Amino acid sequence: MDQTASELAAEKQAIDTEPQYIDAPLTAAATFLVLVINDGEEAMATARSVVASTDDLIKDITIRVNGGPFTCNVGISHHAWEPLTGKPLPKELKSFQEIRGSKHTAVATTGDLLYHIRADSTDLIVEFEKILLEAFGDSVTAVDDVAGFRYFDGRDLLEFVDGTANPDGLSLPAATLVGSEDPAYAGGSYVVIQKYLHNLKGWRGQSTETQEAIIGRTKFDNVELPDATEGQKSHKTLCTIKDADGEHDILRDNMPFAVPGRGEYGTYFIGYSRHLWVIEKMLERMFIGDPPPLYDRILDYSRAVAGVTFFAPPRQFLTDLGD
Repeated sequence: MDQTASELAAEKQAIDTEPQYIDAPLTAAATFLVLVINDGEEAMATARSVVASTDDLIKDITIRVNGGPFTCNVGISHHAWEPLTGKPLPKELKSFQEIRGSKHTAVATTGDLLYHIRADSTDLIVEFEKILLEAFGDSVTAVDDVAGFRYFDGRDLLEFVDGTANPDGLSLPAATLVGSEDPAYAGGSYVVIQKYLHNLKGWRGQSTETQEAIIGRTKFDNVELPDATEGQKSHKTLCTIKDADGEHDILRDNMPFAVPGRGEYGTYFIGYSRHLWVIEKMLERMFIGDPPPLYDRILDYSRAVAGVTFFAPPRQFLTDLGD
């Protein structure tokens, strides 16, 4: 193979594996839109066409924002993958598995498509959703549509800084993007979403010291506390996954959400990972405990009401669905 052919092959590989906007910077606003594709071949064909046009729809918005941040990632569930794409499943993709602990349950809920939309102003997100849902028409049904907001200095509504363990630099793509272990889907990412509702009254009834012990960090200056070596472990420790290969990171872009008039306050968890098993292990440790039954005590104040798994394929994969 001559040099020119080699360069062309490398360029094509780079395009085919270009990820979606997994590593986009944190924004002031975000929406998590979960859709179910309605029954029938016509609905599936329409959904496929709209998913394939995602990049064009994004461009329709970004050209209007004068360089401001706007991104959208699309995830496809195990249930919808083969009928929507006509392709074999990514190696680890499966439906979200309910995890039933001694006291709390990570529930599994429905969802075929995820649109994770991020911007620094809500008007852009609403405009994109309007255009997107008009394109889908009656081919889909929205089962969740949650608007998140950045709360003060990156804190959740429990008033602790969130996402401090996120990887950065070269560690970010290494932790979030599929590689040579599944070459057909290199550049993709496994995505897990969960919706949590908080009992703020109960949480605020705890002392700061108790809250810090549950989270594993100090509240005001966000300093890690020492890990417990036995017995009850903190949220931070339970969500740290280590094995013989070292520590396995994921990328979190959680957002607080609230409807004060209904007394609803929560966190929308979203995790991107190169390996689905890493997030599954985190949730198992949270809900079942390590050791059982010493579950994550944050669950006494944060109830999971949704849980779905998706795969966010490379950008070119989505575009090719329109062919």
